[in-house]
Amino acid sequence: MSTSDTDTSSAGLGWAPASCTLPTVEQPIRAAEFDDLFTTAVRAAERIDATTLRLDLTTDAEARARDLASRESNCCSFFGFDFAPAGDVVEMTVTVRAAHIAVLDAFAARATGHLTPVTG
Repeated sequence: MSTSDTDTSSAGLGWAPASCTLPTVEQPIRAAEFDDLFTTAVRAAERIDATTLRLDLTTDAEARARDLASRESNCCSFFGFDFAPAGDVVEMTVTVRAAHIAVLDAFAARATGHLTPVTG
């Protein structure tokens, strides 16, 4: 894998590696869709391990999240998305192969940027 495949600064998504097949002109639109989902629906996040991120979403956002996940998987096939009901939230689990950890790091930072850190 080349360095450019893990370059997360390549376009509008912020996490899009060079291997992403979404046309560059459409990447800022997709980024805005994810940003809206993140700010309106993400209630909590947990980095399970280097290749796995779990986001707790409001239940009313599940259909929108599934649609975005499906479209993202079409252009960035290294992403895996799974959904599971968990009480009053829906868990959205995002996975990547080890070669794309930097991409998941950038995705996680964007997904959790609006959350208030819990201090002890």
